[in-house]
Amino acid sequence: MTQSSGQPLHLTLARALSAPAKAQSSLLRTVALVVGGAALVAVCAQISVPMFPVPLTLQTLAVLLVGAALGSRQGAAALLTYLAAGAAGLPVFAGGVGSLLSVKTGNLTPTLGYLLGFVLAAGLVGWLVERFAADRTPWGMAAAMLVGNAVIYAVGLPVLGALTGLHGQALLGAGLIPFLPGDLIKLALAAALLPGVWALLRRR
Repeated sequence: MTQSSGQPLHLTLARALSAPAKAQSSLLRTVALVVGGAALVAVCAQISVPMFPVPLTLQTLAVLLVGAALGSRQGAAALLTYLAAGAAGLPVFAGGVGSLLSVKTGNLTPTLGYLLGFVLAAGLVGWLVERFAADRTPWGMAAAMLVGNAVIYAVGLPVLGALTGLHGQALLGAGLIPFLPGDLIKLALAAALLPGVWALLRRR
């Protein structure tokens, strides 16, 4: 596994856990990982933990973990598959929603930007893992999660503002500030989880 410059890329967790395979089985494995990653995000999107000021969902945690575990291409592909499933009507989005349209208005859902940001964030976190082994240490994983979350908000907030007419403090109050405590908790979980898995692999 090499970059275009010829420098080797770091193994992702998915590659480290899988044995070398022939071309056909490798393709099947890739499809399984992409579909499995999309399914994991769909399941985690339905998990909501009561918390103030808003419930904590595991959706974004799953998005960024999938990107880290699968790498840039497969991670982004998994999230594109997730979006396609929701756009097709499958109830994979938070709250069991299966549409890119708002139930109340029939217009595009205000969360559209965040959903699109998932794809970019998963790809970017995967890229950080492949280039810098960001998932090997708690600080590296925390930094990758922070960057991934920033990308989600960078895409999600402008789209939310465009679709709702919110701006300034009202926009931040609706689409950013209430979610920051939960994001910090998920960042801590990811910083412990993936480096912990790598530590176990090194002991084997």
